[in-house]
Amino acid sequence: MSKIAPPVPRVKSSSAAPGIENIPGDYLLILAAGNFPAGKVLAHELRSLVQSRRKSKGTHAGSLTPATATIAGKLVVWADWDAAASPFAQQTAMRKAFEPLLKECPGEIAIVMHADAGGDECASLAIYVAAVNSQYQLGRLTSKKADGHAALHTIHLFGAGKSFSAAHALAVAGGNLLARKLALRPPNDLTPARYRSDVAKLAAAEGWKRKEYSYKALLKMGAGAFCAVAQGSPQQDAAIVHLSYVPKQRTKHLASISLVGKGICMDTGGHGLKSAKGMYGMHEDMSGSAVVLGIVKAASELQLPVAIDAWLAIAQNHLSPAAYQPGDIVTALDGTTIEVVHTDAEGRMVLADTLTLAAKLKPALMLDFATLTGAMIYSLGTRMSGVFSNEADLAQRAIAGGVESGERAVLFPLDDDYDAALDSKVADIKQCLIAGEADAIYAARFLSRFVGKVPWIHMDLSANRHEGGLGAVSDDLTGFGVAWGVRQLEKQIGQ
Repeated sequence: MSKIAPPVPRVKSSSAAPGIENIPGDYLLILAAGNFPAGKVLAHELRSLVQSRRKSKGTHAGSLTPATATIAGKLVVWADWDAAASPFAQQTAMRKAFEPLLKECPGEIAIVMHADAGGDECASLAIYVAAVNSQYQLGRLTSKKADGHAALHTIHLFGAGKSFSAAHALAVAGGNLLARKLALRPPNDLTPARYRSDVAKLAAAEGWKRKEYSYKALLKMGAGAFCAVAQGSPQQDAAIVHLSYVPKQRTKHLASISLVGKGICMDTGGHGLKSAKGMYGMHEDMSGSAVVLGIVKAASELQLPVAIDAWLAIAQNHLSPAAYQPGDIVTALDGTTIEVVHTDAEGRMVLADTLTLAAKLKPALMLDFATLTGAMIYSLGTRMSGVFSNEADLAQRAIAGGVESGERAVLFPLDDDYDAALDSKVADIKQCLIAGEADAIYAARFLSRFVGKVPWIHMDLSANRHEGGLGAVSDDLTGFGVAWGVRQLEKQIGQ
């Protein structure tokens, strides 16, 4: 296993649960469906307490209001399971049920399931939530020794079906952890050069093919939009990295998908310099590329029958005498001339040339991920992310995938009458509007120009960071997009 990717816990599963005193470890979560016979569950007194609390507050079983107690020397959490609740509600409730246990930083944890129907779904979700929150020191750099365990290493599962497999839950959790670990690295550590080196190590460990288009090579190719952003960095270590995954067992007709991710390792805004408040945390502006890596990692772990080309636009947006300026006119890789309006709209610039490269392979589907606009956060907050698509059926698939994965997506318009505002008097197109209204839509319209006729979904990652956690994830940095992206791969395979 690559050291770049955090490990996930191992799962030991058994269909029957022993007496509570014989359950391994000191930390136990008991889950039961609402219709499961009361006399057949462990710690049924706690169940009665949960149900009485729920009735007094008028909440539904999907809220999983946990009750805690110490029984047989173990910290026990008891919670109801509602199979009818939405996946997002289930994830949120499961996270809250786990929190009292995971705050103790245990090395191992036990889960007991009580459900006649839907038990394996509940078990899979429980494994996913435990695994995605299993790295207690994720992103933390300190000279102090950790109190207790640094990570959860073993999950004991009781009550799942005999054919239950935790593989899917662990693979998606591993992809999420990888994306978050990369995005949490400070900008003096995850420079473009080091990022490229780590991607190379990850690709070698996972068996992916890799090709890099360096800054100098991109200049010669005519990728003026990408290079305009990259030229402000004195290191000139920017690159577009192309990774290819194919399953070991190749079928005759593999679905072909391209994933594109924005990888700005530090965004100062360039000449449109951000404020101190606006610049803090901008090392996370490479999260789109981290999400792409997380998706490919999960697909590779599961050996999904799909061919994936991943394209990472890795650069920094620095302020220097060489940095691009408002009013510059640059020529993109496809020959489009672009009038630069605001240097802090760098994401759409690096993505323009990267999408052009990806579209040349004519994939059956292209997905791009980017922490692209503040306008999307103003529109939605940080609980959901916005999506755009150039095909109506894909748009509906994007929304359905958000419901099913628990990473909720909201569809925004991509109508072509917005293009009139991007008309330039001196170039083929303006990069953006100076006023900034509807910027998420204008950014999507700008990107659509470089996609051509390839079926395409663009995700503006407004839910990349949510204070206090979101859905299954307890951390502020959510890894949003990995589970949604894996679901889109599965849907394409189903097609």
